[in-house]
Amino acid sequence: MSRQIVIGAGLLIALVVFPLLSPWSTVILTVALCEGLAALGILVLLRAGQVSFGHGLYFAFSAYVVAFMATARFGHEVLLLVPIATAASGLLAALIGLFIVRYRAIFFGMLNLAISMVFFSLLEKLFSITGGADGKRVPRPTLAGMTLERESFEFWMFYITLALCVVAALFVARYLLSPGGKALEAIKSNETRLEYLGVSSRKVLFGAYLLSGLLAGLGGAIIALVSGHVTPELAYWVRSGEFVFIAILGGAGGVAGPFLGALMFQIIRGYAAVYAPETWHAVLGVMLLIIIFFAPTGLYGLIAGKKRAAKPPAAVERAGAGQ
Repeated sequence: MSRQIVIGAGLLIALVVFPLLSPWSTVILTVALCEGLAALGILVLLRAGQVSFGHGLYFAFSAYVVAFMATARFGHEVLLLVPIATAASGLLAALIGLFIVRYRAIFFGMLNLAISMVFFSLLEKLFSITGGADGKRVPRPTLAGMTLERESFEFWMFYITLALCVVAALFVARYLLSPGGKALEAIKSNETRLEYLGVSSRKVLFGAYLLSGLLAGLGGAIIALVSGHVTPELAYWVRSGEFVFIAILGGAGGVAGPFLGALMFQIIRGYAAVYAPETWHAVLGVMLLIIIFFAPTGLYGLIAGKKRAAKPPAAVERAGAGQ
């Protein structure tokens, strides 16, 4: 049994059991899982050597789709709101992706950031439609036709979210092992050679970008239902930066990494906000520096015992080339 399966199974068991022992934790854990889904989308892009600083766009877009639909009493049901909002986020990712996948490196990241900030500005300025900085309230919908009290709703939403995360993680793991996933790694290592083989790097990256948008949208749709309120802050650059932070913190070595990172992020932010309320952002920054310098493979790599492969000396490379 591989270490990835062991880590994933251990994390899943802990998440299944903990809310039963501590019911107060369901909302915090659900938020962590939603952020983990968005970070999982970042992980997919990292396999191609690209990073998006604007995925808060898809997180917020699906959240507002849920808010508008729930307010209008159109499809006032969790089993309808979540897939519709996720699909809407995927459609937006497809439209933007047609343009974004033409760029690489810093241009890729900054364009995502710019588009996200345009959306954030629209959410704030269009007060009569979006509620401005105050946001919109999300009425609690039914779940499988049942009207639940707040505690019951939050309890069942956690386990539904957990199930969706498991499905998403398994799908992404399968995708990364597929030819499309291997082509993503080729974009990072040698995109020109990939083109010479007759594989369109833009099409490969477009598929990954679409998947990452869907994952972020799924997280945003669920967090709107659980929190009962959406604001433009969901699309702000800080939120997008948090997703990147979580992906780096958790590590890109396995699909369990983003969820490990999201849980640790919530723990660090919670304690830092209590014991260092004026400097909790600095605490997060220091934590990120520690991870980068001492655990570059993230929490997942630390648990799995993975280390960054050392680059062979030049003499060894020449000897190998001469054989």
